[in-house]
Amino acid sequence: MTGTVAAFMSYVHLDDEHEGGQLSQFRARLSAEVRMQTGEDFPIFQDRNDIAWGQNWRSRIEETLDSTTLLIPIITPSFFRSPACCEEVSRFLERERRLNRTDLILPVYYISAPELDDPTQREADPLARVLAERQFGDWRELRFEPFSAPAVRRALANLAGRLRDSFWRVETSGEPASRLGVAVAPRGRKASDGGEAEAGGPAGAGRRPVVKKEPPTHVVDPFHRGDFATIGAAIEAASPGDRILVRPGLYEDALVIDKPLELLGDGDVSDIVIQVANGTALMFRANIGRVANLTIRNFGEEPPGSESTSSRDGSSSRAATSRAAAGPASPYAAARTLACAGITSTTALGVA
Repeated sequence: MTGTVAAFMSYVHLDDEHEGGQLSQFRARLSAEVRMQTGEDFPIFQDRNDIAWGQNWRSRIEETLDSTTLLIPIITPSFFRSPACCEEVSRFLERERRLNRTDLILPVYYISAPELDDPTQREADPLARVLAERQFGDWRELRFEPFSAPAVRRALANLAGRLRDSFWRVETSGEPASRLGVAVAPRGRKASDGGEAEAGGPAGAGRRPVVKKEPPTHVVDPFHRGDFATIGAAIEAASPGDRILVRPGLYEDALVIDKPLELLGDGDVSDIVIQVANGTALMFRANIGRVANLTIRNFGEEPPGSESTSSRDGSSSRAATSRAAAGPASPYAAARTLACAGITSTTALGVA
């Protein structure tokens, strides 16, 4: 059992009962979605009163460091009042410290809790401070939607994709790990959770959990539930190589990206709109970057300068072409849609 990636879901049973078993369904669907994306089982142990929980907790948490094991806390107000939940988070924090890791706790924010939302209470609660620093899955609005809703299915897929990218990276080259920038275990030796196996050995064939360091992430939320309320402020504060996650909303910013960044929509692409009238909504002045899962709209007359595009694989973007002067704009309105790397960009040209 220790050779696979697995998780424990930490939650309050009464919350699941009140929700009609939705937390149990969430566990089952996330497990199945990870299996769909990786081709491997991803067991999530749920009931701490069940014998399987106890046996796997002992074997994975107390007796070995060779297994990749995650904790998925379902955050509600009751979570912070549950001694069992708080103890489970504390045990995983201790495990992270032993392994020199910070990616083994994946919170799901299910119902707003003052311990996270109120700065005074957050600072007074060490556990809340730790959870607030983690990149969490926000389920506060999605809990009102059925699991068959496209937004919920997409959010589950995104969450599973984060797990896949962090713990199921596959080596496809025969080059040493030091050449690939990925730590893997030498032949005949298992890698631990810490991902600190000695580099330099040949990359073995087959799949094994390997840690990928995530870039610093800034969250933009128009309702002030993230790090910034505007994309422009996040771009200005970000360092080269950072990632900016944009939550659903209408952003009327004319953006200039002048450093290597990732600008990613965090939700349904049709709900994340960057819109500018009589101007360029997004201008790239960096040599490399990535923009994905956003809707970009320009209304009115297009400026005579460059327009931003992205490569088909979404790996790089820059200001593309300069238009030659071609006389007055057409008196007819034209619409153009660009769909590259998950971007939907609609530009109204020559509106009379």
